[in-house]
Amino acid sequence: MVDPAFRPATLITGASAGLGAEFARQLAKRGERIILVARRKERLEQLASEIGGAEIIVADLSEPGAGTKVVAEAISRDLWIRTLINNAGFGLIGQFEALPLMRQLEMIDLNVRALTNLTYVVLNDMRLRGEGAILNVASTAAFQPGPKMAVYFATKAFVLSLTEALHEELKPHGIKVSCLCPGPTRTEFGEVAGFGGNGMFDRVAMNAPQVVGAGLAGLDRNRAVVVPGLVNKIAAASTRFAPRPLVRKIAGAIKY
Repeated sequence: MVDPAFRPATLITGASAGLGAEFARQLAKRGERIILVARRKERLEQLASEIGGAEIIVADLSEPGAGTKVVAEAISRDLWIRTLINNAGFGLIGQFEALPLMRQLEMIDLNVRALTNLTYVVLNDMRLRGEGAILNVASTAAFQPGPKMAVYFATKAFVLSLTEALHEELKPHGIKVSCLCPGPTRTEFGEVAGFGGNGMFDRVAMNAPQVVGAGLAGLDRNRAVVVPGLVNKIAAASTRFAPRPLVRKIAGAIKY
């Protein structure tokens, strides 16, 4: 039995900036109860004030078991997570052996471990209730290897593969599962990764509201994979037909 007193909510990770903050804005306009999760409390408080109120859970999701603790905290507030937006993540540019190992392992912990942890622990309630939705944010990087961003591209390939599998597994249980795969997007991500101000990036980058709108529309329709923007769709599709050595060379030739 499920407790009807629990209030449905949408949990958004990486909610302090960028796509996460935009997800909060658009979902708040739909009238959904929002749970904001990130490390920066002040930013979460500012966003909660902007959207007219939200639950705040401050957490570093790169720490082992953090996802389980976040869900437990939501439950302690009489909330059940009807929709999960796994948005938290970051990338780094540089040769694999030149980048700090610990930072790359943190990337795996956040981009892969935390997403997997949160997805696993929210499913029990969703299956009991026969409804729910999970949107995992990957990238067009998921469709090919990425020389000079090797670990980041690999983490997003994991997210895409996992999401597509869960989409099929959970469809019979009334649970929607979608993977949002944006291309370059104007957020803080580029500055953290190390290519903020890059001319090509700036020319092809989409705006966060466009990307989030496409992601939510795709989740509503339970599309397994959502690639926003015509250029991104063409780029993602082209990797299916081009020889892998050529795909690697093209990806490696990109100037960040």
